[in-house]
Amino acid sequence: MRVLPCGDRAVLLDCGSLDEARGWFAALDGRAEVVLGARTVLVRGEPAWCRDLVGATTPRTVDDVAPATVEIPVTYDGADLADVAELTGLTVDEVVAAHTGSPWTVAFGGFAPGFSYLVGGDDRLHVPRRPSPRTSVPAGSVGLAGEFSGVYPRESPGGWQLIGRTDVVLWDVDRRPPALLQPGARVRFVVA
Repeated sequence: MRVLPCGDRAVLLDCGSLDEARGWFAALDGRAEVVLGARTVLVRGEPAWCRDLVGATTPRTVDDVAPATVEIPVTYDGADLADVAELTGLTVDEVVAAHTGSPWTVAFGGFAPGFSYLVGGDDRLHVPRRPSPRTSVPAGSVGLAGEFSGVYPRESPGGWQLIGRTDVVLWDVDRRPPALLQPGARVRFVVA
């Protein structure tokens, strides 16, 4: 892991993997303002203080972080569900069973407020992004892209393979914290 300068009010931990970044995030969260990325952790504060904090901290292993679990009911009728079945060699029912059959973990947030990149589901569901993105994906759409699953918190453009939809509100400025899905949380998709 490398500690890189990031302006005059932060440092960036450049990690070798998502799991390493998650371990640093778990160890530093609550001790500093931190933001988790795919392979990075931004630590906000005076850089010398941040470097001292990182130097005095041991990253946690992903397995020793006790995650909260969030259940998300999904109606599996997405526009790309049949395409995902064809891409994976599964039936539509098997795609649904694979998506609901194992827990996912919030790796990091990004793209839009409340959007979380979920990892750890069934490996058979690794599919490419669509060849051309849609100009508008409805809020609540559940999708797959690469190793990730995610739920669009609001209407936006997007290139993920859409397999279903949910009514769960992922971003609410009146909720603390506003994002329903926090890094490290477990997500269990269930058939609505």
